[in-house]
Amino acid sequence: MATRKIPARLAVRKTLKMYSGGAFIRSESGRVLPLSAGKGEPVVNVPEASRKDLRNAVVAARKAQTGWAGRTAFNQSQILYRAAEMLEGRRESFIARLAATGGRKADETARREVDLAIDVLVGYAGWPDKIGQVFGGTNPVAAPFFNITSPEALGVVGIVAPATPPLLGLVASIAPVIAGGNTCVVLLPAEASLIGLELGEVLATSDLPGGVVNLLSAPQAGTLAHLAGHADVDGLLATAITAEDHREIETLGAETLKRIVVLPEAPGMDQAPADIVSPYRMLSFLEMKTAWHPIGV
Repeated sequence: MATRKIPARLAVRKTLKMYSGGAFIRSESGRVLPLSAGKGEPVVNVPEASRKDLRNAVVAARKAQTGWAGRTAFNQSQILYRAAEMLEGRRESFIARLAATGGRKADETARREVDLAIDVLVGYAGWPDKIGQVFGGTNPVAAPFFNITSPEALGVVGIVAPATPPLLGLVASIAPVIAGGNTCVVLLPAEASLIGLELGEVLATSDLPGGVVNLLSAPQAGTLAHLAGHADVDGLLATAITAEDHREIETLGAETLKRIVVLPEAPGMDQAPADIVSPYRMLSFLEMKTAWHPIGV
């Protein structure tokens, strides 16, 4: 009996999608942007986010914000730590992706970036139940009242992720925002879209409620201005943007009284986790609520 020749198996290609509202979605416009997957690898098409995708992401972030901020600080810490666990579990695949998109074999630079990103998540996981003790407290007043200040989340924050380092820059932008009880809508530049969309798969399996983090890849021109001018976005964090973009978001953000933070550069690969993790990064997107209560009542 003749043996049947078994054909060579075809590899299953990875399909990358945006992460919005807890679901993996394609762009509503159907547009994609071809990106190089790395040296020797074929071109990958990633969704090109439209303005409608952005508006839908803001709606999802607003819907999730109250529930996320209302969770106990301990539970928020658990979820952030779980995200670090899931990233640790996929450490080698992220190293390979970073190394490939950099056009080189897996090396210490890629390993250093992934390890730093994991350590930054772990670092911020320790802050949700401590931030109130650091920046809040009882204030002395010259009257028969208790005067108590406590930090609260600002709300929905737009994030413009840096192009490099793609993973560390993204994690260092997202972690302090959500650790304070905010939700976020992230615009990923083309250079960071591949690694950013893969991070969405980590967040989806880390118990993070849908809508807390929304990742939009390779946005069209004008999407940044649309985010800065959106009336339901309370704050905006941008890293390593041009002076022209800076002026534009300041002008548009002023119309809706947005809190805007522009960082000149992303964290460096030579920094220690303790240099990147800071409660002051969280403070940028917190509101201080002060309550007065009569003594003896």
